[in-house]
Amino acid sequence: MRAVSDRFLETLRGSHLAVFRARVCTTFQTGTTPTGTEITIEDGDVVSSATATIRSTLNLTTSEGWPRLASDLLAPYGNEIYVERGIAYGNGQREFVGLGYFRIDTPEQEEVPDGAVAIAASDRMAGIVDARFLSPRQFASALTRKALVETLIQEVYPAAVIEWDDTAVRDGAVGRSVITEDDRAGTLKDFITSLGKVGYFDHRGIFTIKTPPDVTGAASWTIDAGHDGVLVEMSRGLTRERVYNAVIATGEAGDTTAPARGVALNLDPTSPTYYSGPFGPVPMFYSSPFLTTNAQALSAATSLLRQQLGLPYQVNLSSIGNPALEPYDVVSVRYPKIARSRTLRTETHVLDQVTIPLAPTSPVTLKTREQQVELIGSAP
Repeated sequence: MRAVSDRFLETLRGSHLAVFRARVCTTFQTGTTPTGTEITIEDGDVVSSATATIRSTLNLTTSEGWPRLASDLLAPYGNEIYVERGIAYGNGQREFVGLGYFRIDTPEQEEVPDGAVAIAASDRMAGIVDARFLSPRQFASALTRKALVETLIQEVYPAAVIEWDDTAVRDGAVGRSVITEDDRAGTLKDFITSLGKVGYFDHRGIFTIKTPPDVTGAASWTIDAGHDGVLVEMSRGLTRERVYNAVIATGEAGDTTAPARGVALNLDPTSPTYYSGPFGPVPMFYSSPFLTTNAQALSAATSLLRQQLGLPYQVNLSSIGNPALEPYDVVSVRYPKIARSRTLRTETHVLDQVTIPLAPTSPVTLKTREQQVELIGSAP
């Protein structure tokens, strides 16, 4: 969860005034205090997904004028919108939470000439997706991982800031000469996955590379019904689609090195997706030329399997808006009291998708998966 004050979280549980701010930035910036031209917000939302290549997208409706020239603020030629949602306290102070930098992709106006302008925008990964290689590229085995990521990102965004959670991983060598085709974003995602990490542009506009959070950690927010509760509505469902209980990761390359291999299994017999249980074995296969050792392959397999844990049970929630929530956050969900029962059911869930509205009357909507405490083991 993004950093906010205790006062912010306490205020969310009572009557409060939500405030919103959007600034158009004409230069590349990072951080939560960019300089730019403030525009009005009539409506909209920010949707963030744990599994999407472009992690966050923005839909925003504004009363600003239609962009007639390429140099106008809302023209789709490189300008970004930095969006925030926060709380106005009774003493006049305001506390904002940054939701990210979004490249203007498509402005539209249904009522010409003076109607509102609807803007569709994407986070900075959209620029990486667009910037395909003009010809195949070769990356040397002695190149550091840090240098490879910087090449892939800073060729598109020269001023981009890249943040790693592990300097030992960052400073290691790629380990194998790799030739790629034209897919810059696919190469970047494959490489980061091979390290057992996830990578995305966060709300600060910084490209963050880190191990997926431990889903067995403490909940950062409680979503509950009743007095001082924040739960508005919920639905739930079960599915087997795209649910795996084993991951086999292998290395592939044209050299003579024996292919790396790692296997991660769900070995918790109490889990509904136990590998040797009635759910049945359902393996997922991942192959990458960036996997050069068995240890690296096992790390990648384990990371991919951890991102699958708990997926059969999904809950959709509508909640009083907490803009600090983001994908992979662990939350506690307390169900409404069941009729004729004194028991309140509480579950721990991992957020897969978060939709933050840019209107005070709309609730935050969350898609989650119930956390299962599962044992992950390796196989030869």
